[in-house]
Amino acid sequence: MIALTRRLVCVLALTVFALPLAQAEQQQPTTQTASDTKPVVVFAAASLKTALDRIAADWQEKTGTQVSLSYAASSAIAKQIEAAAPADLFFSADLRWMDWLAERKLIAEESRKTLLGNALVLIAPKDSPIELKIEPGFKLAEALGSGRLAMGEPKSVPAGTYGQAALEKLGVWDQVSTKFAGAENVRVALAYVARGETPLGIVYATDAKSEPNVRVVDTFPADSHPPVVYPVALTSASANPEAKGFLDYLSSSEARAVFEREGFTVLGE
Repeated sequence: MIALTRRLVCVLALTVFALPLAQAEQQQPTTQTASDTKPVVVFAAASLKTALDRIAADWQEKTGTQVSLSYAASSAIAKQIEAAAPADLFFSADLRWMDWLAERKLIAEESRKTLLGNALVLIAPKDSPIELKIEPGFKLAEALGSGRLAMGEPKSVPAGTYGQAALEKLGVWDQVSTKFAGAENVRVALAYVARGETPLGIVYATDAKSEPNVRVVDTFPADSHPPVVYPVALTSASANPEAKGFLDYLSSSEARAVFEREGFTVLGE
């Protein structure tokens, strides 16, 4: 009788202990939660930072999926992707570096779209008295005086490439070819002018809009340089199922509103 009682007590104890375990197993999610998913890794041109930070935050709030953003000159991030950096999307500030990756089969060509346009502007510190009208033969070197012209490095930074093309077309490149401060990306060139380290700089209109310590002196004529466009694509190495969702979101009405508010022209597909 004592042995039977002991067996009953053991059975009851095991039953009570097992119930919470069974309930816990039933409550385990059957699918991966948003917090378990890998972030979408985006390598983007530095000039996209203000708009893309906002869009990524909106996307994360909407979906629960994180976006990891890395900004630099388009050339730098393209070469990082070539070196097997784990990016899901490449968002370039010109066609050249997207084509460069496409030639190497490093983007998913079917996902590629040319999404945005921009303008090229000449800027000065906000309190600068400099006034210039951009036209053929304009007195850029005279306005610089002993200072330098801040711009992206023309050989590698799209904003610098566009800038050199515009100055050559306007016949003033020879005046400043030894007087420019080549920056590693357009936001660095913007910072030089914002801090008063250079009297003038060439950046995108959207960069100037984002920085209260500079003002636009004038806008370069659209026909003075190749069109400033921003292609975006999935990388061929991306295995993140959420990456296409973020790529599609970049074309949404919500993202469009942010891009336009920051001064970009939305081109569509």
